[in-house]
Order: sequence, then C-alpha cells, then structure tokens
Amino acid sequence: MQSKMCLLRLVLGLTLVALVKSNLWCYSGCGHTPEHWEALDESHCGGQKQSPIDIVTSVVTIDPNLGNFTFVNFSSQSAIKNITNNGHSVQCDIEVDMVEVSGGGLDGEYSVLQFHFHWDVANNSGSEHTLDGHRYPMEMHIVTAKKGILPNETLNHNDGLAVLGFFIDATEDGNISAPWETFTSYLKDIPEEGLSVKVDNITIDDLIGNVDRTKFYRYMGSLTTPYCNQAVVWTIFQEPIKVHKDLLLRFSTDNGIAPNYRPIQPLNGRNITASPATPPLHLWCYEDHCDYTPSHWSELSGSHCGDESQSPIDISTDTVVENEALNSFNFTNFDNKHAIKSITNTGHTVQCVLEDGLVEVSGGGLSHVYSTLQFHFHWGTESAHSVGSEHTVDQKQYPMEMHIVSKRKDLTLDEALKTPDGLAVLGFLIEAPSSTKSSSSTAPAETTSPTSSSASNAEAWKALTHHLPDIKDVESEVEVTDEISIDDLLGNVNRESYFRYSGSLTTPSCNEAVVWTIFKESVKVDQVLMAMFPENTGYHNIFRPTQPLHSRKIFTTAAAAGLVPVWVYLLLPCLCTLFC
Repeated sequence: MQSKMCLLRLVLGLTLVALVKSNLWCYSGCGHTPEHWEALDESHCGGQKQSPIDIVTSVVTIDPNLGNFTFVNFSSQSAIKNITNNGHSVQCDIEVDMVEVSGGGLDGEYSVLQFHFHWDVANNSGSEHTLDGHRYPMEMHIVTAKKGILPNETLNHNDGLAVLGFFIDATEDGNISAPWETFTSYLKDIPEEGLSVKVDNITIDDLIGNVDRTKFYRYMGSLTTPYCNQAVVWTIFQEPIKVHKDLLLRFSTDNGIAPNYRPIQPLNGRNITASPATPPLHLWCYEDHCDYTPSHWSELSGSHCGDESQSPIDISTDTVVENEALNSFNFTNFDNKHAIKSITNTGHTVQCVLEDGLVEVSGGGLSHVYSTLQFHFHWGTESAHSVGSEHTVDQKQYPMEMHIVSKRKDLTLDEALKTPDGLAVLGFLIEAPSSTKSSSSTAPAETTSPTSSSASNAEAWKALTHHLPDIKDVESEVEVTDEISIDDLLGNVNRESYFRYSGSLTTPSCNEAVVWTIFKESVKVDQVLMAMFPENTGYHNIFRPTQPLHSRKIFTTAAAAGLVPVWVYLLLPCLCTLFC
C-alpha cells in the first residue's frame, strides 16, 4: 500500500502540485497565462467542465443525499509534513495514507494528499470560486484521491479526485488566530520556488477553525491548474475561514508569488447542489438587512453596478425619440398554457421558470431571435398605495413591474451576459384597474396612465398567485400544472406601443447586456392579488432605484398617439365644431 500511494503521488504531482515545468504556464507574465492554458500539450483546460465557477445561489438546488462528512485525522498534529513554495502556490504535503475524508455525498473514501492556497490579499479578491459574484481574498484547497482506483487511472475518473474548498476572509479585529500566526510564520522561510520547511504542531482542524462543515455546495469540475483534468468532485463550504488581514498579507509579502487564481469558467449546464443544512446565501439585498444594499452593489466583486448604462431609468416622455424601426414583435408560444414550468422563491423575488426552448421573442426592432428563460416581479408593500415598479414614466412609479427575460438564441448565457444585446427584457408596468393616481409625480396622471383596455385575465392571476403560499421559504419551488399562458397574464395590453433603450440587469452583477422594452400601457391586476406577493414572501420594496440616463437615448414606437393625453382626443370634436 505504501508503494501504491507513493506512485499515486508521483502521478498526481504532475497536475496537482504544479510540477508541470513552472516555466510552461503562469498566472501572469509568460506565454501561457490562463486564457492560453488550453494550448498546452495534453491540456484539458478548454473542456466543458472546467473549474473554478461562480456559484449562483439562486439556481442551486438542495440535495438530500449530501449528508455530513467523516474527517479522519484532521486533528492529528503529525499529519502535515511540510510547507513548500512550488512556484505557483504555497502547498502542504500530508503524511501518506494517514488523513481521510468520506461521507458528504462522496462515493467512497478519499485519502488527503495535500492542501494549497490561492490569493490576491492586497486587492481583497483572490479566491478562485465566487459566491454570487463575490470573491474572497483567499481560498484553500484540500486535495484528496479516491481509494480503490489504480494510481494511473485516477485522472481518468470524473470522481477520481475530491477537492474541499474553503473561502478565507480577512478580518481586522484584534483577534489573531494562534494556529494561523504559527502557520504563516513559516512563509518567510520559503521565499523562493523549491524551498520547503517542516511544519510542527499544527492540525488541519486548527486551520479550518469553527467553520460549519455541514453547509456546502457540490458540483463536478476540474483541476484549476494545468492540465485541468476534469476529474474532480468539488465541495465548496459556504462559511469562510476568518483570518486576520495582517497574517494573510504574509502570503503576498513573504514569497515571490503573484496573485494566483484562475478566472471563472463557464458552467455549461452543470448542476450545482447544496447540502440540506446550507441556508440561502444572499450577499446583496434591497433593504437594510445585509452588507450590500443598492447603494453599495457597485462594491461587490465583479460588479458592473456603478457603470454608465445602468437600469432601471425614468422615462421622460418629453425627450424620447421616435424610431421607425421599432415595429411589431413576434411572440412565439406566449399563448402556450403549459409554458410555465415552475414558480420559485429566489430569495429576492418570485420567478416563473419556462420550459426550455419553447418560448421566443423576435421582431420589435430586435436584431436577433431570443429564447425566453423566465419572468419575475418587482413590488413594494401590501399597502393599496404602495409603489414598487423599477422603471418610472415621467417620475410616476407603479405598484408592480413584470420582467420577461430572454437570451439570444445564438449565445450561451455566459456569452450573453458579456454582449451588449445578449439579453432582451420586456418590462410590463402593473397597477390595479381603478388606479389613476400618480404615486410620486408632478406630471398629470393622464399623460402616462394606461387605458382600461389593458385588463388582464383575472383567473390566470388567481391561478398563479395561489402557488405563493407554497413558496414562502427561500429557494422553495413548486411545479405549475395550471393552464396559464403568458398571454393570459398580460391580457390585451397594447404591445405595439413601447419605449426602447439599452441598459443593464437591475440586480447584481448589473451586467450591461440588456435591450430593454418598456410597454406604455400597464397590465391591470387586482390589488388584493398584488398584495399576495409581499404577504407570502415577506419581501418588501424589492426594486432598484432609477439610475442616471447619462448620454443614452430613449426611443419610442412611431405611433406617438400613446404620448398624447387622453383629454386631447376628448376635445377634438369640440375643436372641430369651433374652428372647422
């Protein structure tokens, strides 16, 4: 067994311990930086199941099979052999066949080989994986190999390796962890590649600390260094290890290793699951119950929320520009009564997920065909006088707003988020049938208030909202079996008359990838039904404030009649009598 484990180390060392000749690849400053790793001989770095990824908590599903782990000898003071500068990271080797991991949904027992780190502490942004776009200063990877597989076959199995990933967050309080003080003191002894020193009296448990190891995410992926073999069962623990910033800075100052994390890779349809103990994690929110309220969204890692073309906006009808190219839309399967697959509580809103590849949008001045993915809502409170729409028209804010989100058919979602017209969102303002008042406007209500012709199908809204009591818990989801179409919800609202502008998503990371269409007429929904959204979810005022227009133009359909106050039409017969 001893000789087998030694051979296993030799095989895995070529990929895990960065012993692929250090001058062949790098994170910066050489010919093979991360975007060129796939050009390396024998590389898998261009594969479809690459790591790291962004864990988007709104799409994570709970897996009841992800139970508790069993950690063998994580508390042993003789398990960590040494700490080494391998040129790409700081790595600690583990005594052969001494430390093991099982459980946690893993299929078998795994032997711990080593652990290492990725960081960019100076910029507070060095973890490889991200949570809802948030990047931590560091990440620790505990690398294990599946027992019972021949050493030379380990990298040929999609679960040949299991890596435990722990985020590391920097603190600035007065509490300095003694184990981390001791551990980081060794860094000054390995300032150059190839140097290694023995480690005494530190356990893996000491470094992990009191992180709750029952809360974790799971997905299938790859090594994050060449050759990026797709042989890894990834476990990413939700809670970060807390370490004083002064200690973490030693990783940057006591060796010659620059920031050493691989950029986020496309998910490519892979599922991300979570253990039952994992609570929903939302780094951002609308109201004052988290660190990142709308005014601070721009501070999130990877955020575009402070850029120049943000949404929502106020649509000033005095400055819109008519555009003849804004013609009629083509709505494919908007009338399909089985297009809505499920309704879910995302932790921020109520979202209706559509059947894959069924619903489409084209025309309407769009340059591409778009596949409709989902629609969701923004609202205020239960009050009959509440406002909650994101867009406003002449400063008027409506009670609710519905967003129908579509993606260009020729792009993946990852590509669409990086393309100025990658997404098309149809925005429908919602108000009660009797609503005529402008909630926050000095403009006359008649200027922007829709006519009564836009009444929706009340039975469809009743059918949709009766699911809301079943999704009170965050991440809860129910199948929609009722016969409800998108057309039923929209009713006979005029879809020929609308505004158009270029903007962004209205939630982090606020990617500026959206062609926005805001319809002039509002959808009419009974106030009691609208109130069911905040009543059942507990979410209030879930709308982003309007953003500066900057130099953008807002276009409107050429049929400008929608901009003329209703009273003008009522006076026309009188005017003709007087002057004709």
